Amino acid sequence: MKKYIVLYFLSTQIIFAQNIAQKLDDATKNLMNSSLAISANLSFYVSDESGNLIYEFQGNKGLSTASTQKIFTAAAALETLGKNYTYKTTSSYSGNISGGNLNGNLFISSNGDPTLGSWRYEGYKPENFKQKLIEAVKKSGITKILGDLIIDDSYFDHQTIPGGWPWDDLGNYYGAGVWGVNWRENQFDINMNGSDIKSFSYPLEGVKWLNDVKVAGSSDQSLIFTAPHSDVALINGNLPSKTVTVSGSVPNPPLQLGVEVQKWLKESGIEISGKVMTNSQLEIDGKKIMEAPKNNVILTYESPTLDKIVYWFLRKSVNLYGENLIKTLGKEKKGNPSFKSGIVYLKEFWKSRGINANMINFADGSGLSPQNYVSAKAEVQALIYAKKQPWFDSYYDGFPTQDNGMKMKSGTMRDTKSYAGYHTSKDGKKYVYAIIINNYQGSGSTELQKILNVLK
Repeated sequence: MKKYIVLYFLSTQIIFAQNIAQKLDDATKNLMNSSLAISANLSFYVSDESGNLIYEFQGNKGLSTASTQKIFTAAAALETLGKNYTYKTTSSYSGNISGGNLNGNLFISSNGDPTLGSWRYEGYKPENFKQKLIEAVKKSGITKILGDLIIDDSYFDHQTIPGGWPWDDLGNYYGAGVWGVNWRENQFDINMNGSDIKSFSYPLEGVKWLNDVKVAGSSDQSLIFTAPHSDVALINGNLPSKTVTVSGSVPNPPLQLGVEVQKWLKESGIEISGKVMTNSQLEIDGKKIMEAPKNNVILTYESPTLDKIVYWFLRKSVNLYGENLIKTLGKEKKGNPSFKSGIVYLKEFWKSRGINANMINFADGSGLSPQNYVSAKAEVQALIYAKKQPWFDSYYDGFPTQDNGMKMKSGTMRDTKSYAGYHTSKDGKKYVYAIIINNYQGSGSTELQKILNVLK
């Protein structure tokens, strides 16, 4: 009797899987046969939580992913660095302190903390760093700095932007670069009234503006163009005839931090007779860089733990965090903090976890580069691997809930839409899935969610 019950159960499961697969196939082919998909390409893969295939449509095909690329970076970082990993920013000094006078330079250095001065974390906002730094300077006995304020941004290499990022993206907040010292997520806001620049969230040091904005339309269709170390920025495109806020990327975050620290010191009654300098600028000027002393440390400021960073990385799709993690992985595992080194490690990581290397052509850690090509099957394999790890709860917590009520990471870029995630249907079936479409001319999010609703 038990034998027949088992056979009945298995046959029921097979029929159920066939029914779901047929419904997914009908929905997928309905989309791909539509006039808006005439030039589109789709990769779709669905399995159960053990990795058993439920349905696929060109599951092995590599397509541009947009931000679902982040699922690979986040998982590798959690496993490699550990969920309790923290970045550190330190302040130290050269020379000596005598009678309250620092006969030397004050230094601020970091190992690339992407959260320094971020507004996202309680207790880690700009004012929190300011308070701890000023307290540390005063506790050291310094009342006057006779030397310079040096921002040691030499931890990473000089390339702040991954190769392959479109020029249109670089100056906007989501295209912020990665520096050895980051500040306020390397982002600023401009308050615009029509085509007029009214104010900034904080003054940008040494930046002059060109303004080609036109008043048109009812939504923000503007672009900001800034380049690393540049002192000229451009804003163009269309804005409505009302007050709006546009966010851009800071062209020199270490310098920006230095200028703000100089201001804090003066406001706190601590004189500084020298200049604000970054090590990058010293190199540009042909001078020898000045690394922060390992002794005479007056402050060690730790970032939030990596699990909290990964939460915001996935929940709000912060590209800066992804590229910062890539450089950190390159530095930690390859001894080389370049984007190229970090990407090599990321690919090695997933290849060693059983993913076919031909299905993971990574170009960056965030998905902003159109040169990322990944298959839906590879994304599902990464999700299944993550689900078996002790850090999974920290990973899964960051996945946003989308408009259709499913908790999944999304990716959006010109001509690209993607989703990847986990779902338990109302009858208790557990699915792991990824779907990517390129060059679809309609609302990719609407159509892809319609297909994924079959899993509900």
